Amino acid sequence: MQLFQLLVFHVMSQVAKVMPKDTFYFSILRNPVAMMESIFIYYKSIPAFHKTHSLDSFLDSSWRNYNSSAKNNHYAHNILAFDFGFDNNAAADTDDLEERASMAISAIERDFHLILISEYFDESMILLKHALCWSLEDVVSFKLNGRSEQTRHPLSPNTAEKIKRWNALDWRIYLHFNTTFWHKVHSLVGQEQIKREVSQLRERQAKLANSCLKDGGAVNPSQIKDAGLKPFQYGAAVIQGYNLNTHIDRQTKIKCQRLITPELQYTDRLYTQQFPELAAKHRQETRMVAPQRQRSDRTGTMEMAGAREAYHKQIMRRKFSNVNNQKSSTSALLTHKEANNETSML
Repeated sequence: MQLFQLLVFHVMSQVAKVMPKDTFYFSILRNPVAMMESIFIYYKSIPAFHKTHSLDSFLDSSWRNYNSSAKNNHYAHNILAFDFGFDNNAAADTDDLEERASMAISAIERDFHLILISEYFDESMILLKHALCWSLEDVVSFKLNGRSEQTRHPLSPNTAEKIKRWNALDWRIYLHFNTTFWHKVHSLVGQEQIKREVSQLRERQAKLANSCLKDGGAVNPSQIKDAGLKPFQYGAAVIQGYNLNTHIDRQTKIKCQRLITPELQYTDRLYTQQFPELAAKHRQETRMVAPQRQRSDRTGTMEMAGAREAYHKQIMRRKFSNVNNQKSSTSALLTHKEANNETSML
């Protein structure tokens, strides 16, 4: 249990080293039931899943299929706890499960000013707006990383209960912060005000979609014309994206492009703005290495997953390393207008 505490403290202390003392920390949680269905489709090729033909099959034999030391298997178990830096291998019948959950909740409440809920994204954006004194325009967004309906699978109540038991630590964390989320909504915004502002936000998003998007909404990747706007495809999921309207002025195009650019391309763009010389050097090095083809077999898929994760880690290592070297914590921060690009989970 002591190691459990030290790991979380280490993660946050490292972040605090490169961030200003008055930094506002917030995060967002997704219902572990819906997230498990998504993860099983997206990460079907990880060792924990690849031998099972269905989510129910995995859940019925989870501890036989799950090896916590296998690469990428952390996606299969208590991923919320893992992402916050906690030991994610607690089982539903673990003797100290309640103590672990209580400790995780206390640590998250200590380190984060606000925890939002993915299922109530618009309400979350309004709450964030009030917490940071932003305008409604600052929280207008388009959904990114959304799956096509053809790869979604409805879950039975029985399957949902099995997911809650398998992810018992995550479920307790989620229930707690779902409750505190609504308490904050009522105390900071108010029930009538939140309804009114959510309605206004959705109206602005619909108006912006009509202006920005050629097809009025998300389309399958095969229909996306600009390769720079195609989201990363992985697993059995079909990740949708957007096409820009062609007849829009330059200023509107820039705004629209920011809202629909996928996470990997957006991260690369930010890195290039913050560290142009290092970005140019990295591009030069990349040109010297022939790009690998994406293969449909399990080995190729796992390589793509590893490449994606390695890319993110590489960007973050470079970013924080340069921030430390330059003695400038503010260079690692995004302005709230640049951060206004939702990268929702699948």
